[in-house]
Amino acid sequence: MSLPRRLCLTALMLAAPLLADEAPVMMDARAIPVPPGSLPPAFAADPVNQQPYDFQSQLDIYGAKHPNPTARPLLELGRDLYGPGQLGPGIDLLGEKNLLSPQLLLYGDLRTAAAWNDNGGNDKGLVAMKADLDLDLKLTATERIHYAFTPLDRNGVVTSAQFAGQRPFVDHSMFDLTPDALFFEGDLGRIAAGVTDRDNGLDLPFAVGLIPLLFQNGVWMEDAFKGIAFTIPARNSPALQITNMDVTFFAGFDQVSTPALLSDHQGAVFGLNTFIEAMGGYWELGYGYVKGSGASSDLSYHNVAAAYTHRYFDTVSNTVRVIGNFGQDPTPGTSPTADGVLLLMENSLVSSNPSVLVPYLNGWAGFHRPESLARAAGAGGVLVNTGIVFETDDMTGFPKLDDTGHNTYGAALGLEYLFDLHQQIVVEVAALNAFGNPAERTTPAAEYGAGIRWQRPLNNAWILRTDVIGAVREQQANLLGFRVELRRKF
Repeated sequence: MSLPRRLCLTALMLAAPLLADEAPVMMDARAIPVPPGSLPPAFAADPVNQQPYDFQSQLDIYGAKHPNPTARPLLELGRDLYGPGQLGPGIDLLGEKNLLSPQLLLYGDLRTAAAWNDNGGNDKGLVAMKADLDLDLKLTATERIHYAFTPLDRNGVVTSAQFAGQRPFVDHSMFDLTPDALFFEGDLGRIAAGVTDRDNGLDLPFAVGLIPLLFQNGVWMEDAFKGIAFTIPARNSPALQITNMDVTFFAGFDQVSTPALLSDHQGAVFGLNTFIEAMGGYWELGYGYVKGSGASSDLSYHNVAAAYTHRYFDTVSNTVRVIGNFGQDPTPGTSPTADGVLLLMENSLVSSNPSVLVPYLNGWAGFHRPESLARAAGAGGVLVNTGIVFETDDMTGFPKLDDTGHNTYGAALGLEYLFDLHQQIVVEVAALNAFGNPAERTTPAAEYGAGIRWQRPLNNAWILRTDVIGAVREQQANLLGFRVELRRKF
């Protein structure tokens, strides 16, 4: 310790009694002074542990808690996934401030479904199988290489065997390793710290490659394209009462999926999306520009989206979302493919038991031909989150109501019940009606449907699920579907 600092400390120690005399201690009137020496010593003797040590009795103090069995990945090399114990020191290969800790994981699920579907007079019974796998190579705490693939299907056609219908015993068995996502992800701040051996305040996560992006609950964007994305995270502004804000910038140059273009290889996308916690709620704002090329060069357009989520009177959780497309100027004689506005409203009631009982009412109104900014074929339509009767399973061709939102309006009323958090049942009714120019919509007239979903985990790795749907459609044949799915998680 330096001499000046020692002199200061000595002066304070010598002056302490004088300061105590001059400034009496302030004490709450309800407190009672205790004379010195009337209490036992502040530090008692250390307890003597019983020998041998009984670890079970120590665990029993906390209610005899134990780790629950979980599904394990198919492959675990290096560090275990959520393994116990102390982490290793890491390898100084990329810099002392960005240590290498290799971990290779292969995980996902295997889905097997049997279904009987009537999609408007076309009866079909089939068994289908689909595997969704992720191969994750973690390099450091912030850098990894990720590869996602579906080996049992190709170009949207899953491995299946049809046992009933017009063409029974049709087999689509196949094996395909084409990536659905393949990207490098990291943080520029941590990489720079490792290279320069200097700490920095930069926090800039990014991804490059065939990257999957999901924005605004998958309504505005749910697609994987070849490109780059980076985020400016965790910002706040006391002046604007913003507690947290992220802004993500992205650019895709190939495999941009949207019904507005003629092909996934004929367009690029550029844009940004932000979420902001402010004004007692949650804002999501996005802007994107789809640039067509080749045969789609005249189909370029702008896309904007805005959403606000708030809980009112501790009774209703509400989200209002708007998607708008504009600026498309196709050549004369070609119809626009993205020139509409979609208004979505999602509501759930905060019941007396909000963890297990969730009534909901969702509605929308779509004008002309609104489109998501980018949407993979297997992601369903823009109304996929409006209700279970607008969902298909991406396996068996399970029936659904019109999910495009093109010149339609409607609503879905449902009830979700989770029992004791070990099973789920959802009951829903929905209706939609069409209006405007028939050339700008998919359904010619009104549709009414009802659906039931029940699922239950059989153990820590297996899940059983059933779905039933029935629908009456004006000017079209009715729909009916039943399916049973067994899913294995790993």
